[in-house]
Amino acid sequence: MAGGGGGGPGPEKVKAGSRPPWVGLAAAVWVQVAAGSAYVFPLYSHAVKEALGYDQKALTMLGVGNDVGENVGLVPGVLANRLPPWLILVIGSACAFFGFGTLWVAVTKTVAMPYWVLWIALCIGTNSSAWLGTAALVTNMRNFPLSRGTVAGLIKGYVAVSAAVYTETFNGMLGNSATNLLLLLALGIPTACIVVMYFVRPCTPSLEEDNSTEHSHFMYTQISSVVLGVYLLVATILGDTLKLSQAVTYLLFGIMILLLLAPLAIPIKMTLYPNKQTKEKPSTLAPSYSTDSLSGADPENSEPLLGSASATLGTSVHESDDSTDLDVLLAEGEGAVNLKKKRGPRRGDDFTFLEALVKADFWLLFIVYFCGVGTGVTVLNNLAQVGMSVGANDTTILLCLFGFCNFVGRILGGSLSEYFVRSRMLPRPFWMMCTQIIMVVTFLLFATGLHSLIYVSTTLLGICYGVQFAVMIPTVSELFGLKDFGLMYNFMLLVNPLGAFFFSALLAGYIYDKEAARQHPGVLEPSNCYGPDCFRVTFYVCAIVCCCGTLLSVLFIARIKPVYQMLYASGSFRHPRSQQQLH
Repeated sequence: MAGGGGGGPGPEKVKAGSRPPWVGLAAAVWVQVAAGSAYVFPLYSHAVKEALGYDQKALTMLGVGNDVGENVGLVPGVLANRLPPWLILVIGSACAFFGFGTLWVAVTKTVAMPYWVLWIALCIGTNSSAWLGTAALVTNMRNFPLSRGTVAGLIKGYVAVSAAVYTETFNGMLGNSATNLLLLLALGIPTACIVVMYFVRPCTPSLEEDNSTEHSHFMYTQISSVVLGVYLLVATILGDTLKLSQAVTYLLFGIMILLLLAPLAIPIKMTLYPNKQTKEKPSTLAPSYSTDSLSGADPENSEPLLGSASATLGTSVHESDDSTDLDVLLAEGEGAVNLKKKRGPRRGDDFTFLEALVKADFWLLFIVYFCGVGTGVTVLNNLAQVGMSVGANDTTILLCLFGFCNFVGRILGGSLSEYFVRSRMLPRPFWMMCTQIIMVVTFLLFATGLHSLIYVSTTLLGICYGVQFAVMIPTVSELFGLKDFGLMYNFMLLVNPLGAFFFSALLAGYIYDKEAARQHPGVLEPSNCYGPDCFRVTFYVCAIVCCCGTLLSVLFIARIKPVYQMLYASGSFRHPRSQQQLH
């Protein structure tokens, strides 16, 4: 298979055994919660605006910097195949320390800083999310290559719920202080990563197609994450509506910490009650993983750090001179720029990043994802102002609601797409199409400017936003492999800053300030706008963009349907050419 063995650095080898992947998944939970720093921008954005005297346009440009830092992860994507995960986590921790530390110094007015310095500092601080997310996601996707949708939904789901974790901490432990929150981001993120970085490491992947124990472990992890999300939503609402004592606040915070530790129960259970069947059945999916290489008899043949797990799902075979039915199936809608040249890897193989860039399907996925997430991030960046414009002054509940629904969407997107792709061979982007249809209706609800609809609209948008994210990740890995997955995944994330720039900074910020100036004609630089006209045009534009995304997703699904019929014909992820080799 193309690119089957390359891409990983040599110093660190995979960790053998069935328990280490679950330890790594539990550690990744804390990494991903720490990586959610970009989602809490609405918690301290108003304090930055008031302390430094910025107008809404300047604040939305800071929001663009927030998204640029979070999503421009091409450098960690490239280094994911060259550096061990712990080093990537260290670099991300340093970004958080220097970036958010600089913001803390500015907001506390310890040192006066120009606007451009704060913009760069915010980019550096939120760029820690890209480093942390790449290390956790790429490692765990390769540790669980047959459960890509489920793992993607879980890993990115905890990033979404991190907004609620930070909100609960902000309200209960930090006294609603934006400066304390910035200090927590500067010091807490590096501390969490240093504690768990040893456990986020490549392990021998499980390649059994029907592993009931693994399925039950994933089910437990999903249930515990949902319990955490519901708990955080209820705790935040209670803390916001009731005056809780300090003891109760500490108790609620302690319960949250215990729920974050819940995934550790799986490796603990595996230690106390080991599986009696220690002999592993030879896997038809992984001829490259021999007993000798796993036992250390041939260390040179051990799979390198973050090496492509797609290589374990099939190896290269001699192409037959005669065309086969499989060749015809794969050639349909191939999307190559020049079919006259020698054929490169086919969808489902391991692509290099440059090979993927010349595929029409790669750009279709990028544009469809841009239409859904690029518009959704506009609401997220302006959620505080959207809420205040319709009279919802307490924006922490809105942020917590969006974070919880975003989390639910990621869990649902991962698990539902995994179920239907296995049972019906339904392409995962089908769910992107469905959610963008719902987003059209949601943006029209936002445009009404009714206070009674703001919570319903936020709920729907949060779920749809999460589904888009959870579906994109396994789709990239299935169509283009895991060899350069980290780089391709981070390239897809560029839609966030692009959407924030076009729809939030250029469109929403301009219209908001213009309407605020109309409402306050005697004020030189009015800072607040009230009423539905503040964002109505923005929401109409976002609805139109999602309509275009829906139409493009129909075309995209039709093109990749034969690929999914090939990959999941057996009810589980399997590359047919690996079967041909064995026959």
